[in-house]
Amino acid sequence: MSGFPGVLRPGRGRHRRRRRTPLQAAAAVTVLAACSAFVVIAVEDDHQDCRPQAKADGRGRPQGEGQCEERAQQANGAPRPSPESHDGSAARHPGAAVTHMAPAPAPPTESEGGWDRERCGNTSGRVLLTFDDWSYGDPERAVRIGAQLQSQGIRAAFFLINEYATHYPQIIATLRQQGHWVGNHTWSHRQLTKLTDQEVQDEIHGGVAGNMLRPPYGDAGARETEIAANLGFKVCNWTIDTLDWQTVQGSLRSADAIRATVREATAEEKRNGVILGHLFSHFEEALPGIISDLHEQGYQLCRDTGAVGDQVPYPLPC
Repeated sequence: MSGFPGVLRPGRGRHRRRRRTPLQAAAAVTVLAACSAFVVIAVEDDHQDCRPQAKADGRGRPQGEGQCEERAQQANGAPRPSPESHDGSAARHPGAAVTHMAPAPAPPTESEGGWDRERCGNTSGRVLLTFDDWSYGDPERAVRIGAQLQSQGIRAAFFLINEYATHYPQIIATLRQQGHWVGNHTWSHRQLTKLTDQEVQDEIHGGVAGNMLRPPYGDAGARETEIAANLGFKVCNWTIDTLDWQTVQGSLRSADAIRATVREATAEEKRNGVILGHLFSHFEEALPGIISDLHEQGYQLCRDTGAVGDQVPYPLPC
């Protein structure tokens, strides 16, 4: 999301004695530089449309995010999403994933003490699979993924947007019965660092009940972390981003590319690691390969030992 920084080439003889520049030549250079600056600013402004802004649009996501969604959907040849997609009748297209091009997860703050937010309290040496957001147009996908992992003895964590999940309470109950943790991904996936204190509190309070929060975009500073703590939540981000939310030429990243990202991650990122994937992407299709690769590399995944409640223990019983 960076702009187009100018590149200054020093050229040869940059330490030689300077010659006095003729007045006319200096004036021409000044005009040329001013014009170049104007062009650079115009180009950068054109690329800021998709950056999250402070003001929220009607769907509760950061302003500008809807524009990114529409661009991705148009590239995929999909219709614009209906605002009445909460019940799954008018599906929201996974092109919305492009909006995750956003801030990198913030480092742990001093107020968190020994809590490592990137590892979500995982000190087991095992790897935790996590699934974010919502499966737009196919709400039951989360339960099918949960059942498959349960059959393999693998426990995962699901961080659901409650604006959608609240219409399907059986999904949360089923996932927990399957042995998977279900965490808070806020009410409507607004970028917390762009909101007022009260808005941050409302977004978290309106999320899925529990004690683990994954802030949208992984973006939570000291203020947001403190508000979350006051509401009983610890921030849980990730060590490995599969980048499954990215789009390439209008299509979501392939399962093979997602698998390769995890396979090529460092040992430090895998041990006690947390893998970020999404319910709207090709992460599900990549899972068999990811699990196989991790086993071949000598890593185990969190073990499913039975049904869980809404509170995630610390340290994680993986």
